[in-house]
Amino acid sequence: MNRILLVDDHDLVRETLADFLRANGRFTVDSCSRFSTALKLCERGGVFDLVLLDYLMPGMDGLSGLAAMRTRAGCPVAILSGTAPPDVARRALRAGAAGFLPKTLRPESLIAAVRHMLAGEIYTPLDFLSDAGDEAHQIRLTPRETDVLVGISEGKSNKEIARDLDIQEVTVKLHLKTMSRKLGARNRTHAAMLARDIGLA
Repeated sequence: MNRILLVDDHDLVRETLADFLRANGRFTVDSCSRFSTALKLCERGGVFDLVLLDYLMPGMDGLSGLAAMRTRAGCPVAILSGTAPPDVARRALRAGAAGFLPKTLRPESLIAAVRHMLAGEIYTPLDFLSDAGDEAHQIRLTPRETDVLVGISEGKSNKEIARDLDIQEVTVKLHLKTMSRKLGARNRTHAAMLARDIGLA
């Protein structure tokens, strides 16, 4: 069974992705929340078939972190990101990444991408890279939508968010709907993933 190391400092994102890969891909998944911890795991003899690194993780330092992990892991290393533009994806691939996985990938596409990289191939998100415009990365949320998104990223229910913000639960649902549309989020968990990369969580 293939063993994957998933590195992301956002607990909800990391745990959701790890559980999904275990359940649907039948992979063995180790995970950690710090880039430095991931490096130590590899230095101490951790044997992995693939490493998935969040691009904006503290300590990662972008492509420098990619290079450091490739040196230590001795296996393919791919980049995960929710908001990095296509030019960052291109630079990561040129720098030796095994793939660039936008967090907007559909679940079945994520599994296919991981299997593609485990087979020794480079995963290139053609639809993402062919997007010449940056409209998707110019997300403008209202202050209240931002408050709701922060609440979601903290794992709070609509009722808890409504209480914290002193608004009606139906209002939270309305903000959630408009905010999800702006982000292109499929559900609450996906919205939390995107919030992490926007820097709100």
